[in-house]
Amino acid sequence: MSPENQSVPVSKKMLWAGRIMSALPVLLLLMGACMGLAQPAFVLEGLTKMGYPLSVGIPLALAELVCTIVYLIPRTSVLGAILLTGYLGGAVATHVRVEEPFILPIIVGVLLWGGLFLREPRLRALIPLKS
Repeated sequence: MSPENQSVPVSKKMLWAGRIMSALPVLLLLMGACMGLAQPAFVLEGLTKMGYPLSVGIPLALAELVCTIVYLIPRTSVLGAILLTGYLGGAVATHVRVEEPFILPIIVGVLLWGGLFLREPRLRALIPLKS
């Protein structure tokens, strides 16, 4: 195996920076999933405003919750990031369609992948950044 294919261990600083960077979007996603499951009036109004029927509120919240849990499990975190990227892509598309600002889902996605990149040596080996 060539030296460039070997993964470098994660330093403690990099690991903690990645964990903190990942925690911010995870908290937002978990809060969103909980709100989607609780379905207060403003969530139902938001679904209607975005053009979705009220019947998709619970399934969307469950999808968000499951994808976030998959992301939180270290062995499946890359799969979770891929799934959440798709979920957030749908959020961006929805906001674009109703002509609302769409930067927040993009920031959440960047934080998810950035945090994962810092704490996951397999991902850094797959996507090496040269200095």
